[in-house]
Amino acid sequence: MRDGGRTLVWGAPARLLHPRAEAAAQLTGRRLRVTGPTSERLAMQMLASGAAHPVIDRLPPTELAEVTVVIPVRDRAPSLDALMSGLGDRIRTIVVDDCSREPRPVAEVATRHRAELVVLPRHRGPAGARNAGLERVTTPFVAFVDSDVTVGPDTIAALLRHFHHPRVAAVAPRILGRAQPGRSNWISRYEDARSSLDRGPAPALVHPRSPVAWLPSACLVARVDALGTGFTDGMQVAEDVDLVWRLAAQGWHVRYEPSATAWHDHRVRLIPWLRRKAFYGSGGRALAERHGAAAAPAVLTPAGAAFVGALLAQRRWSLPAAAVASAVLTVRLRRLTNRSDHPALLAAELAGHDLAAAVRQTNRLMMRHWWPVSLAAALASRRARRAVLLAALTDSALQYRRVPPNLGAARFLVARRLDDLAYGAGLWAGTLAGRSARPLLPAIQP
Repeated sequence: MRDGGRTLVWGAPARLLHPRAEAAAQLTGRRLRVTGPTSERLAMQMLASGAAHPVIDRLPPTELAEVTVVIPVRDRAPSLDALMSGLGDRIRTIVVDDCSREPRPVAEVATRHRAELVVLPRHRGPAGARNAGLERVTTPFVAFVDSDVTVGPDTIAALLRHFHHPRVAAVAPRILGRAQPGRSNWISRYEDARSSLDRGPAPALVHPRSPVAWLPSACLVARVDALGTGFTDGMQVAEDVDLVWRLAAQGWHVRYEPSATAWHDHRVRLIPWLRRKAFYGSGGRALAERHGAAAAPAVLTPAGAAFVGALLAQRRWSLPAAAVASAVLTVRLRRLTNRSDHPALLAAELAGHDLAAAVRQTNRLMMRHWWPVSLAAALASRRARRAVLLAALTDSALQYRRVPPNLGAARFLVARRLDDLAYGAGLWAGTLAGRSARPLLPAIQP
């Protein structure tokens, strides 16, 4: 918020909004009070653009009788029992047994907790199992919860408040690691801080190229009417990303609400952990095929791409070229900040944010999505070795500082690099199998 509330800035690349004086007067700190049609229009505009987020304890509640929980499960009867014990008996529950190898324990747990049991005659995967449960839902809302997650009715009740807005299609809580006595190690401590399922501490409007671009279906509450037939049946990975992006493309709002929490059993053994990271990476191929540029691993502006390209070249002309790219971006942004009290200063600040984001994304590309190329270049070039080493150290330092883990810096660096190597290996395996480089290509956004 700038200029006493007359200029609102958010996003990367930056977006600006200049509310009317009447509406700006309702801004107190970082909150907007809706007192009339003008402030209501501003609130709707800010919600739809991701510039603001609802304060859920100010929204009216929705009865738990309006939601059905769908739990896909394959074996894992003890985890299912823990989940259903946490849910209690206040919510209707459907357990979908996705062709368990030992179906009897699953059936016993479902019966004990008075859940409806659906037994699939063949293994359909998580997407198909959830869809089988969705077909039996008669309530306006559905909560998909995986069997290795623990969540209470209060969390689901909090998420349901978001559906007071008629365009909200789905909401997910923050997913943190559940304590596993006797199984804590460096992997579990790393996952507690940097789990792939943890979307961070800040609320967000979820869509491609948002700070929170997707949500895991490990715990996801949705409006049944918005889902249609549900997940894409047959997708074994990234089916949750696909669903969220389809909803966003249809004009629905999808929200991330970190004030509500669910708990997940993280993998804590090295090989299963690496295999899961590679599995996540393999989903890039299907997403690129279905969603095109939305699945790009990075989004750069032309000036940002020129800036990092000049720095990576490490030539005598690199710093002057980077300075020119920075100046061009600042001049371009200056045209957007004319209504600010300090347009030149704001333009320079926005340019700095954009270029910093370009550097961070390039670091991630080098370390995660493009690491086979980075490795080959480092073996052949001294300049490439310097760039790769700097990227590895910078990325680890930034991530370590953002969410300090209960883990030493050296071990965090190793865990971070293993995470990236496994994910990148899965991404490249899927890319080579699909014979298309699309999942590896960044997008250039004007």
